[in-house]
Amino acid sequence: MLRKNPSGHLPQVSPKAYIDPTAIICGRVMIGDYVYVGPYAVIRADELNPDGELEPIVIGAHSNIQDGVVIHSKGGAAVTIGSYSSIAHRAIVHGPCRIDDRVFIGFNSVLFNCHVRSGCVVRYNAVVDGVTLPENRYIPSTERVGIDSDLSRYAAVDRDALQFSEEVAATNIALVRGYQALRNEF
Repeated sequence: MLRKNPSGHLPQVSPKAYIDPTAIICGRVMIGDYVYVGPYAVIRADELNPDGELEPIVIGAHSNIQDGVVIHSKGGAAVTIGSYSSIAHRAIVHGPCRIDDRVFIGFNSVLFNCHVRSGCVVRYNAVVDGVTLPENRYIPSTERVGIDSDLSRYAAVDRDALQFSEEVAATNIALVRGYQALRNEF
């Protein structure tokens, strides 16, 4: 469901994207080509900053927002998700937040006030809060990464994690094409 926010902003969705009918996309949201938004995802850009403005939530081409994901922002801050990135089931991305290209965010993970640079893999049930992750870092499941964390202790993404991330992105791009074909049958 695409909805206007109280400020009058409507989502801008590429006709090449697929949005599940149960998903809610509200306000100043921009969704690129071949983006998959799964069932019950909520992407909501509706809170204003003290000046009455809000930055958009932008989701880059070929990315996927899986089932039950929540993307929102405090006080109109920006949320940007780059291209070929995966936000897995029930993750929460709360702005201000920037996720670069080819990033994998695992199931039930929470991101807030952070920058996740290209090539990172954040596994399930992890929390990333208030930091910038260097490129190609692997954050294990259930880790809490915050301003007091020693980021040098996190290893580079290995070949298996990178392959998994790439497979998830490719699978979801195929889903976009498949659901678009089904839509054309009716």
